[in-house]
Amino acid sequence: MDPQGARTFILAKLKNELPADRTYHSLEHTLDVFASVVDIAEKENVTGEGLELLKVAALYHDVGFTEKDLDHENVGCRIARESLPGFGFDAKQIEKICAMILATRIPQAPRNKLARILCDADLDYLGRADFDSIGQALYIEMKAYGVLHTERQWNELQVRFLERHHYFTVTNKRHREPMKQEHLARVKQWLIDNP
Repeated sequence: MDPQGARTFILAKLKNELPADRTYHSLEHTLDVFASVVDIAEKENVTGEGLELLKVAALYHDVGFTEKDLDHENVGCRIARESLPGFGFDAKQIEKICAMILATRIPQAPRNKLARILCDADLDYLGRADFDSIGQALYIEMKAYGVLHTERQWNELQVRFLERHHYFTVTNKRHREPMKQEHLARVKQWLIDNP
């Protein structure tokens, strides 16, 4: 297994093939999720092969956006199945990676500890101080793709999303959920102040 080779391959693919108007689902997002995975995994005592597979899943989780918007998770799994054997990953390891990637589909549905960590890492920013700046990147991307058009639509969407979202790991429930609730209250207040 050559996780470093897989990392070099996928980061180059993301850098070269993601559309420029992917201001949220970008190389920077993938690197942020990777860093969050490493941090959460350490706190959740994940080591060894599980950690390596988790890190690769984090790097591959949004690569499907290089080809399409809807159902990008399945595209990401196809790319993983095509490329990872060349880096020494066996079929069982690749299926574990794909299960993690598929778990990030909204609404998230992780079925094991590794998938729970990846799901929490993917939306880690919801409970962080950089919530507004990262959210702005998503707002710009959604406007570019015609998903929404106004700041009010965006904030209504944020309220619905934040109310439905929940973290899966003890780590993020403890360290991210309180600030996420603060963000939710602030966005709700914005909607009241901007009828």
